[in-house]
Amino acid sequence: FMFLTKPYIILPQPLELGNSSDYLPVKNNLNMESYNGKYNELRSPDITKARATKSEQLLRIDDHDFTMRPGFGGPAVPVGVDVQVESLDAISEVDMDFTMTLYLRHYWKDDRLSFKSNTNQSMTFDGRLVKKIWVPDMFFVHSKKSFTHDTTTDNVMLRVYPDGKVLYSLRVTVTAMCSMDLSRFPLDTQTCSLEIESYAYTDDDLMLYWKEGNRSLNTDERISLSQFLIQEFHTTTKLAFYSSTGWYNRLYINFTLRRHIFFFLLQTYFPATLMVMLSWVSFWIDRRAVPARVPLGITTVLTMSTIITGVNASMPRVSYIKAVDVYLWISFVFVFLSVIEYAAVNYLSTLQERKERKLREKVGLPCTCGIAHPGMMSDCYSEVDVNTTGNYGMPEENGMRRERMLVELAMESDQMTGHVGSRAYSSIWIDTHAIDKYSRVIFPGSYILFNIIYWSIYS
Repeated sequence: FMFLTKPYIILPQPLELGNSSDYLPVKNNLNMESYNGKYNELRSPDITKARATKSEQLLRIDDHDFTMRPGFGGPAVPVGVDVQVESLDAISEVDMDFTMTLYLRHYWKDDRLSFKSNTNQSMTFDGRLVKKIWVPDMFFVHSKKSFTHDTTTDNVMLRVYPDGKVLYSLRVTVTAMCSMDLSRFPLDTQTCSLEIESYAYTDDDLMLYWKEGNRSLNTDERISLSQFLIQEFHTTTKLAFYSSTGWYNRLYINFTLRRHIFFFLLQTYFPATLMVMLSWVSFWIDRRAVPARVPLGITTVLTMSTIITGVNASMPRVSYIKAVDVYLWISFVFVFLSVIEYAAVNYLSTLQERKERKLREKVGLPCTCGIAHPGMMSDCYSEVDVNTTGNYGMPEENGMRRERMLVELAMESDQMTGHVGSRAYSSIWIDTHAIDKYSRVIFPGSYILFNIIYWSIYS
């Protein structure tokens, strides 16, 4: 009975009033067209969706299959590329990589996107339309990580011209591998490359090229690095072959870096040189001053070891010798030899004292080798300054310079003079410091010669 007095009409699906179970009571004489018009006026239109739909209709997005490249089945589609380098952020010798931020722009023509325009003006879109059309599938070869910036929105721009030409630009930061040769570190020059290639399309489907040659690569004049001087940016194009897929066009962004040497001069070379020069001070210290010469030699050796360890801690563990290793290790050898030099002086002096003692025992004279005897009136070096190494103005004997040491001999009997308790003075020529004297000339001369050869080769 109720059904007969208030009939229900099932509204058709295109009206989008809900599911098929939704019913709306109307009068028997209801005009369906007037009702639909009033209902549409009540709905709030989605302005964003309406605009997107209008642009898609203008570009006829739904009329084409954009999963296929432009001109599928025909010749390869040319895709021009240019790059604006925004920054070169970090270069790591340990990880053998670099980080670069750049604007990557693609140029190609897709007739499917052509549209009519009375003003011949292009249309610019953001990243939302990029997902609905065909774009080149570029990737960075040998990259460790990369990302497209998304603050405040995705940094992607698409510009379409009436004749179907397309400009696709995006802002990318990429960390890529750079194989470095550190054999001349830190006097080295490194060349790194950022490689761009299509992932899916071979050169039969996509021809990748620099849009304007070397002028396709632009750099910011404010780019600078703390350790490197950027010498050159240039572009090249090559073909890459994969055995399973074929030949691909590959674009190269090459840049040359020369390392600043001043930091390493202050932190490595100058300290090492000073340690070597400090080790030479022991040649002017008397051989009997053991507490002075031994700690000096040990200190310089340990300091050189610390410098070598500190340099290698910040470097990759390569299997070849670097330029800085050559300098540090040869400096370490000079410091170590200065310690060995004193050991040789001390040993030879001991042998000489033993020979002197045996000689004096034969002639019946008391020993003057520094060993106390009951009859000694004073120290055997009483007339020689302990802090000097002798008088170098004395004449030479047998072709070699000798040092004169005055020894005071106390005679307890008159075996030699006939008077008891008298004093006798004898001048004895001994050669105790010949190694020290030669070392004062040989060590500095050899180190200066090494520096001349080193800097002439590596600089």
